[in-house]
Amino acid sequence: MRIRVVHETVYQYESLARGLIQILRLTPRDHDGQHVRSWRIEPSVDGRLSRREDGYGNVVHVFSADGPSDALTVRVTGEVETADTAGIVRGTVERLPDLFYLRESRFASADPAIGGFADGVAVAGGDRLALLHRLVGAVHQEVRFAPGPTDSGSTAAEAFALREGVGQDLAHIFVAAARHLEIPARYVSGYHYRPDGVDQAAGHAWAEALVPDLGWVGFDPSFGISTTSAHLRVAVGLDYLDAGPVRGSRTGGGTETLTVRVRVDDARGQAQAQSQS
Repeated sequence: MRIRVVHETVYQYESLARGLIQILRLTPRDHDGQHVRSWRIEPSVDGRLSRREDGYGNVVHVFSADGPSDALTVRVTGEVETADTAGIVRGTVERLPDLFYLRESRFASADPAIGGFADGVAVAGGDRLALLHRLVGAVHQEVRFAPGPTDSGSTAAEAFALREGVGQDLAHIFVAAARHLEIPARYVSGYHYRPDGVDQAAGHAWAEALVPDLGWVGFDPSFGISTTSAHLRVAVGLDYLDAGPVRGSRTGGGTETLTVRVRVDDARGQAQAQSQS
C-alpha cells in the first residue's frame, strides 16, 4: 500500500504569542515493511526547524519562532510504501534494551482493575504470542473505541474504568496489561488508513509487545488485530508523553484553540481508480 498523509495542526491564540517552541514527532523512518518516499513538515510561521533523534530513536524536529503571532499551523504531507508483515516489526532503530519497556509510566500503569483483567486473560495459558492475541482481542471487546481528538489527559486506569476511549487510551490499557504480565510493551504513534476516506480528528496509536523468537510485534486494540499495511509507524515510547506527535510552549497568547485535521489515503488505489475512470 502507498499511504498518503496530510496532517494539519492549527493553533489560534486569543492575543499575540511569542517564543513559540514545538517539539514534533511527526516523521516516520524506514524499516521492514515501511519505506518513506517523501515527507515534509511546513510551519506557517517563519522560524527555525531543526532535526535530531531522541533516546528512543524517534526522529524529532524542534520548531522555534521568536516573532509575535496570532496563529500557527504545522502541516505535514508525505507518502510511505507499506507492506503487511503480520505485525512483526524489524529493522527499526533501537536505542534501549528490550527490558526497559517493562517500566511503568505515568499513563500506562496497571491499577488493580487492569491487573485483574490481565490475569484473567492469562489464565488460559499458551505461548506469549497466543496470550497477546487474546489480550488485544479482550481489550477491544472490553473497552469501546471512540475515535476523536486526543490529548494526554487520560491514564490507562481512567480509560479502563470508563470502558471507552480513543486509540491512545486503548493502547495505554494494552501496554499496562502486558507489563503487568511481565511482557515488555511500548506505545506507538502513527497513522491508520481507513477505506472510508473520512478526515480524522487525530493520528492513531497502538502498541508493540516483545515475543520470543519474533521480536517486536504490533497490536492494535482499537480494532482487536495485529498491525497491517494500513498502519504507518512514526514514534515509540513508554506512553503518549514520549511519542505524542506535537508538544509545545509559548509566551503570552491568552486562550488557545487547537484544531487537528488528518487525512490518510491509499495513493496507489486512488491512481488505479483514476486510470480506470
